Amino acid sequence: MGRGDEALSERAGRPGECGHPAPYRAGVGLSGREDGLFLREGSRPGVLLSRLVCAAALLLAALGVDAGHGMDAQMPESQFEVLRQRMVREQIRRRGVEDPAVLAAMERVPRHLFVPDGFRADAYLDHPLPIGHGQTISQPYIVALMTELLELDRGQKVLEIGTGSGYQAAVLAELGASVYTIEIRDELGRQAGDLLARLGYDNVRVRVGNGYRGWPEEAPFDAIIVTASPPEIPDALVQQLKVGGRMVVPVGAGGVQDLELLTKTEDGVLSRDIIPVRFVPMIGGDRDE
Repeated sequence: MGRGDEALSERAGRPGECGHPAPYRAGVGLSGREDGLFLREGSRPGVLLSRLVCAAALLLAALGVDAGHGMDAQMPESQFEVLRQRMVREQIRRRGVEDPAVLAAMERVPRHLFVPDGFRADAYLDHPLPIGHGQTISQPYIVALMTELLELDRGQKVLEIGTGSGYQAAVLAELGASVYTIEIRDELGRQAGDLLARLGYDNVRVRVGNGYRGWPEEAPFDAIIVTASPPEIPDALVQQLKVGGRMVVPVGAGGVQDLELLTKTEDGVLSRDIIPVRFVPMIGGDRDE
């Protein structure tokens, strides 16, 4: 499921590396299933270079360029572990994500395995990266933020709309959730499913299909996370959310949407805006088979 996201709200923390809209927190991503990053205006020397790096990555994704050639970095697993710990410390915890289980999950998931070989050395940097098929993997911060908002307990059922690389699903699985994830692009869905199985995430099920329709035979879900922007919240997803359940979804048809946190009650749905974001449109819908 295509996702591009650019969160745009002020929050304390070091600036991210893509887009830098005025004093904003941003999870950025364009054209792709997974991308995102925290952004804040600043004058640090690396800001321009960061923008150029991110823009190049997103352009490759938009053009459908397979990024897995010519840039392979041979790094020991121990070095990736060091980079992962730094990512959590400097990009995620420092920006206000506090849930110990979420932080631990982000430290455990080998993010570098969810990107093409040529970008593995960059996997823990503070910006999205192309994963091929015109898609990207989200900035680590935006993955952690959306995960924390779900307030998951072990054993709960989660529906993810937009599998992409499978990274978000792996993070959810590390929390002990039973994850049901839908990807509209066949090749991406198959690749993610194979990788998640190889990594031992047997609590994740992947389906290729239309995310607007959800996964009705497995409903209700304790939580739903949507990684592309529908013009309005799909009724099918609300129906498949358990009473008391939470949904995180970017909503809106324009260039900037609201990342909304929904809580389903006996009387209806409560909605709270979290941050302004920019996501690519959620594709599918009733007219698409």
